[in-house]
Amino acid sequence: MTAMDRGLAERTSRLSGAVDMSHGAGGRATAELVRDLFVRHFDNAMLRAGNDQALFMPPAGRLVMSTDAHVVSPLVFPGGDIGALAVHGTINDVAMAGARPLYLAAAFILEEGFRLADLEQIVVSMAAASREAGVPIVTGDTKVVEKGKGDGVFITTTGVGIVPDGVDIAGDRARPGDAVLINGSLGDHGIAILSKRENLAFETEICSDSAALHTLVAAMVEAVPGIHVLRDPTRGGLAATLNEIARQSRVGIRLNEAAIPFKPDVLAACELLGLDPLYVANEGKVIAICAPEHADRLLAAMRAHPLGRDAALIGSVVADDNAFVQMQTAFGGSRIVDWLAGEQLPRIC
Repeated sequence: MTAMDRGLAERTSRLSGAVDMSHGAGGRATAELVRDLFVRHFDNAMLRAGNDQALFMPPAGRLVMSTDAHVVSPLVFPGGDIGALAVHGTINDVAMAGARPLYLAAAFILEEGFRLADLEQIVVSMAAASREAGVPIVTGDTKVVEKGKGDGVFITTTGVGIVPDGVDIAGDRARPGDAVLINGSLGDHGIAILSKRENLAFETEICSDSAALHTLVAAMVEAVPGIHVLRDPTRGGLAATLNEIARQSRVGIRLNEAAIPFKPDVLAACELLGLDPLYVANEGKVIAICAPEHADRLLAAMRAHPLGRDAALIGSVVADDNAFVQMQTAFGGSRIVDWLAGEQLPRIC
């Protein structure tokens, strides 16, 4: 057996057990976990340096930073897992400022007894999502909690990015007359999670829409640099996100129910489970609000991108001191789309 073979065998042996308290104690076990799992899969020069921080020179522009904690249950679901979700979620939050994401940091809270092989599966998925997005994980941390005081693994990711000069996108910039667009079907992520959690079987498998949206956003900003608002409708879905924007901008929003894209299986699942699809979480969708004269150009740019083929114009911004979100229903009536009371589906992202 060569030295390389012996090293591989030792790493495999160490990763065949479970997380124990020594992995969080700061000693040899911690160092080996970091080296043999995280550095091996997230590998890049900054991470390999082994410092408590990553040193980098940002390009010209304004810095953007976002952080997000991921507590999804189950950890693996149709179309993704907590690792890829942690990468996509933070990249998207940075991108919603019109920014180009640069780097990620990741912190793991591991529960004693969690299988190291399962942890490696999550880390491999996370590394693949990072590489595919072109946004490396350059620093991080690991902690271990006693058995029964966690739920396998929680992941917090922080991202930094650069907003180019001339781009000013924020939640308080929606104006009466603006168009409201979405890049595709809604509710896929939430229903994918629920189907796995409750062992529900549908005629066709519903998969999460989890995806990194920064390349789509870049194409949108290139087509319409004056986009007013971008927001990803995650927890609380389309309804909660539009209520946030309406409150920030002190405007109302009118939706056209017939124009909002949903997959038939998602609507059927929501009807079966008594859920309102407007409030179901998404992980690969972006709401865009722009001046009405730019709507057609922005819609065309969205539809030209693989993540925006099913983009649609779903409503408009109106003057409303009450900041109500209202919807014209498919039956010709109108209803208020209010804030969600409670949580339809907890621990979704």
